[in-house]
Amino acid sequence: MRMRNRQRGLGWFGLLFVLGIIAFFAIVVVKCLPIYLNQMKIASSINKVAADPENGKAEVVVLRKALGRYWDIESIDYLTPAEVRVRRTEGGRFLSYEYEAREHLFYNISLVIEFADDVPLSNVGS
Repeated sequence: MRMRNRQRGLGWFGLLFVLGIIAFFAIVVVKCLPIYLNQMKIASSINKVAADPENGKAEVVVLRKALGRYWDIESIDYLTPAEVRVRRTEGGRFLSYEYEAREHLFYNISLVIEFADDVPLSNVGS
C-alpha cells in the first residue's frame, strides 16, 4: 500500500520529453510531406507523357517538351525535364529518372530522400 501513495504519474521532465519526441516527428512530417507530394506530381506527369500513344516513338526533344509543359503547370521542383532519360532496352523504351531531394531540417541536419523509376513508353505511335 505504501507504493501506491508514492506513484504520481508523469512528471514535468517526462512530459517535456514526450512533447519533444512528438514535436520532432511533427517537424519531420511537415518537411517530408511537400517532397512526397512533389514526387507524386512527377510520377503522374511522367506516366501521362508515357501513356500518350503519340509519344511512343517520339524523339527525346519532343518528350522533354511534353514533360516541360507538365512541369510548368504542376510547379515541380527537385527534377528538371532534362534529367529524365529515355532508356532503350529489348523490352522497349522507358522514361527513366533518378534524383534525390534534400530538405534542411534544423541546424546542420538535412533530410535526403532518393527517388527513381522507369516508366515504359507506349508502343503505339507513328
